[in-house]
Amino acid sequence: MTPAQIADALVAASASESTPLDRRRLQLSAPLAPYTTFRIGGPADVLLEAQTADELATAITAAKQAGISWFVLGLGANVLIGDRGIRGLVIRNAAAAHTISDDGTVWSESGTIMQELVLDTVRAGWSGLEHYIGIPSTVGGALWQNLHFLSPAPERERTMFIAEVFASCEILAEEGDRKVVDADYIQFGYDDTVFHHRRDVVLSATFQLTKADPARLHQILQENLSWRGSRHPWLQVHPSAGSIFKKIEGVGAGRLIDQCGLKGFRVGDAQISHIHANILVNLGHATAADVRALVAHAQAAVKERFGYELQPEVGFIGEF
Repeated sequence: MTPAQIADALVAASASESTPLDRRRLQLSAPLAPYTTFRIGGPADVLLEAQTADELATAITAAKQAGISWFVLGLGANVLIGDRGIRGLVIRNAAAAHTISDDGTVWSESGTIMQELVLDTVRAGWSGLEHYIGIPSTVGGALWQNLHFLSPAPERERTMFIAEVFASCEILAEEGDRKVVDADYIQFGYDDTVFHHRRDVVLSATFQLTKADPARLHQILQENLSWRGSRHPWLQVHPSAGSIFKKIEGVGAGRLIDQCGLKGFRVGDAQISHIHANILVNLGHATAADVRALVAHAQAAVKERFGYELQPEVGFIGEF
């Protein structure tokens, strides 16, 4: 099917929904690089920016009914999109409505950017999300990955997980029904949840926060931003997808890559960061092929020297 045919099929399939898709908002052959933190990726056949959780659910349901492949893109971190792009429908989740109640209950649609939610809760004097400042993610992505960070300062001895303040979320289940689920369903683990194993999609989430002094919360924000900034390349200057490889038996992949002397090594415009060897950066015009070649080089070097098989934690999406 051509992009235009895909768009027409999606509109037809959504006609019976309470909020049918607007053909004028379906972008054809739309470049995806601007919507990823890596600034890499070819076009989507059709791109829709979903403004509400209902629209997100409608688009997925329509794609299923029309037999069209679909992919939900949040803030575009932790993914590498192929140079040939993604076939079918890509839904950029921009559903960002959220509320903060007087008892510390926070409800948010899944497309809300975590940094915005963090700042809003800190200003209101509610603690629980301040640990995740500076990490590029939407609410949906935070749940998908069980977002975590070493905090608080100065010890940095405990990993704080988003699961600790999670109450419930509404999902569009793989089977097609909308329902509210709790932590038992999510099965939070380290960099793992049920969403890695089922095609459920988070529509909205509820968190339970605790009252705290806003001045203290702002101090934590500043400490975390400073600590993170000293260890990670700035996305605004050197785009990346975050950590490329998973830990191996508790050993950081960056340490192994560094010991292979690969900091600064590059293929095309893709480079192993001088700051953090488990982060690959885009020096300006890197392609997905450049990144894949650099990933393979690091894997081969670590395998040869240490015998470890590095496993990517970044999703390779689309056609390469």
